[in-house]
Amino acid sequence: MPRKKRVGWFAGLTAMLLAVVMVSTACGKQSTNSQGTGGQDKKINIAYIAWDEDIALSNLYKAALMKAGWKKDDIKLQELDAAPIFQSLSTGKSDLFLDAWLPITHKSYWDQYGKQLEDLGTWYDNATLGLAVPDYVKDVKSIADLKEHAGEFGGQIVGIDNGAGEMKVVREKAMPQYGLDGPMKLSSSSTASMLAAVEKAVNEKKPVVATLWKPHWAYTRYKLHDLEDPKGAMAQHEKIHAVGRKDFGKDFPNLEKSLKGIKLDDKQLGTLEDMVHSAGSNADAQLKAAQQWMDKNPDFVKQHLSNL
Repeated sequence: MPRKKRVGWFAGLTAMLLAVVMVSTACGKQSTNSQGTGGQDKKINIAYIAWDEDIALSNLYKAALMKAGWKKDDIKLQELDAAPIFQSLSTGKSDLFLDAWLPITHKSYWDQYGKQLEDLGTWYDNATLGLAVPDYVKDVKSIADLKEHAGEFGGQIVGIDNGAGEMKVVREKAMPQYGLDGPMKLSSSSTASMLAAVEKAVNEKKPVVATLWKPHWAYTRYKLHDLEDPKGAMAQHEKIHAVGRKDFGKDFPNLEKSLKGIKLDDKQLGTLEDMVHSAGSNADAQLKAAQQWMDKNPDFVKQHLSNL
C-alpha cells in the first residue's frame, strides 16, 4: 500500500476508534446518572400541601437528600392543593407527595388517580380527629365530662374554619351524641385563630377545649391531649401514605426503600413539625430547621435516611 494511502487509512481508523470511545464513555455516564448514584444529575419534584406535617416531612427529605449529595436546586418543593397534586403525579409533572390521607380524606383522588400512581407505604398510622385540652386540665377526661364542666370552658369549643370536615363531625356527631348542643357552643374561626386561643389559654393556665387533629405540632408545644371518646363520635382513624408517580421506584430506588421503611411516632413528628413551623414561612429557614432536627436525631437519620 502506498505510504500516503497508509497514512490516510490509519488516520481514518484512529478517528473512528476515538468516536467509538467517546460514545461509549457518554453512554456509561448516562447509565450511571440514570441510577442516581449519590443524587448525581438527578432531579426530583416533591409536591406538598400546606399542612404542617407535609411541610415538615418534605423539608426533612430535602435536607436528607442534600446530605446524601444531591444539589439543593435539583430538589424542588412545590406547594399545591390536593387535587392538582394528584393530577400532577398522574401526568408525571410531580414525582412525590408525602401526605396522602387514606382511606377517607383523599379517597376521591385515590379512586380517580390511584392506578396511575405508586403507593410507597405508610409513615404515620394514627391520624385522628379529636377535642383537645391542656394536660393541666385534670377533672375533664372525656368528651362526656364537658357537659358538666361547660362553665369552666366558657361554654365554648374553639373551632377552625366552618367548612372543615372536623367541624362537621363535631357539630353533627360529637355534640348531639354527648348532649353538648345546649351547654356548649362550637365557635368557628380559622386554624391560626384556634391556635392563638389555645396559646393564650395555656399561657394563662385556663381551661380550653379545641378541635385538633393528629399529627400536629400543637400537642408538643402546648402539652395537650385528646379527650376520651367512648361513643366513638370522632373516630376517623387514617394512615398517611407517601405516593409517587408511575415508575418512581425504578427511577429512585434508594428513596423508595427509605419511604417504605420510615415510621414517625407522635413525639418525633411533633418535634419535627414544631421546629419547622417555628422557623416561619421562609423556605431556607424551614430547610435549616429540618437539618437541625436531623442533627438532634442521629439514630433516626442512621436508620431511615442514611442510604439515599
